[in-house]
Amino acid sequence: MEELSFIVGVIGNVISVLVFLSPVGTFWRIVKNGSTEDFESLPYVCTLLSSSLWTYYGITKPGAYLVATVNGFGILAEAVYVVLFLIYAPRKMRVKTGILVGILNVGFLAAAILATHLALEGDTRIDAIGFMCAGLNIIMYGSPLAAMKTVVTSKSVEYMPFFLSFFLFLNGGIWAFYALLEHDIFLGVPNGIGFLLGTAQLILYALYRKARPSNDTISQGLLEQGFQK
Repeated sequence: MEELSFIVGVIGNVISVLVFLSPVGTFWRIVKNGSTEDFESLPYVCTLLSSSLWTYYGITKPGAYLVATVNGFGILAEAVYVVLFLIYAPRKMRVKTGILVGILNVGFLAAAILATHLALEGDTRIDAIGFMCAGLNIIMYGSPLAAMKTVVTSKSVEYMPFFLSFFLFLNGGIWAFYALLEHDIFLGVPNGIGFLLGTAQLILYALYRKARPSNDTISQGLLEQGFQK
């Protein structure tokens, strides 16, 4: 069973790295154009916080080094994305991003680490970190709901990239399976939800990939999309 867990964990690491690298095309466009355009920094700031907490969880929990290693890579990737946002965003967005980084990636993270490290011990500390990680992941996995709504209203999958949906589906599934093998509820619950949402996205993609929306429905979908300014 330990060997199977290790193999599944390694596969999960590979898939997670691909998910972390999925915004590379977006940031290449940002660097090339010298502007962040209408892209929002919040998803990357939140993912940086999530990766930091999961790395702390993986370091704290015995035998969870596979969780720590992949999220350590996630910290590096998301830090680069956030720095690029701070470089290329307009002044208003730059200030907003800086405030978010200060509150979430510095203030909240430092408070969480200090509180759990100084006030808690053993399994209680691991459980507290796990609750924070799982809660944040569940919130983050809810973000595709806006894109799914846009697909339905616009009858177009243009704003829900297939490969991102596919890798989120794989990522949620493989880590949910790993959590089942390791009896880790904090990994299992958010990734199980991610797997179900990824499945729903792929079903929507199959339903609407050949649809030809009108300009009116695309415009309406864009106006209703949660991530647009």
